[in-house]
Amino acid sequence: MEEFVVLVNPEDKVLGLMEKQQAHVNGLLHRAFSVFLFNRNGEMLLQKRASGKYHSPLKWTNAVCSHPREEETYLEGAKRRLKEELGIDTELTEKFNFIYKADVGNGLWEHELDHVFTGIFEDEFQLNTNEVEEVRYISMENLDKEMTENPEHFTEWFKIILEEYKHHFSDR
Repeated sequence: MEEFVVLVNPEDKVLGLMEKQQAHVNGLLHRAFSVFLFNRNGEMLLQKRASGKYHSPLKWTNAVCSHPREEETYLEGAKRRLKEELGIDTELTEKFNFIYKADVGNGLWEHELDHVFTGIFEDEFQLNTNEVEEVRYISMENLDKEMTENPEHFTEWFKIILEEYKHHFSDR
């Protein structure tokens, strides 16, 4: 099934739709969301992308990153992808949004107006193996250490989004 992203300007005004891979080839700004899930100990859930993903396979990233569909809110899209990728449902809170552009290799770009959500989850996952290889929780301290020692193990957008998250919540 062909997937489309919602193209926008920096003020989030809709400009149209484009097939997802073409938008990534052209590096056009589009709507996206990112979900950071934590357990009650404050550890962050990471997912390793499935080996069959068309870019960034087998790299670690945050719980869910994707794109809302046309006529779907950012929150509705985030909750849909939690169900589709991890087989879960949990409450989410939007924390902030920002624009970034990242080269993800093979001539592809992520250029996104990204809405970042957080939630807490400590139950069983029903992983969609077409999307997710595995999941794990990690302390922020150990995550920082792993990212410093092996940055190539992580998606480019996760590195950017995590820094933005820390910037917003460094004093909390």
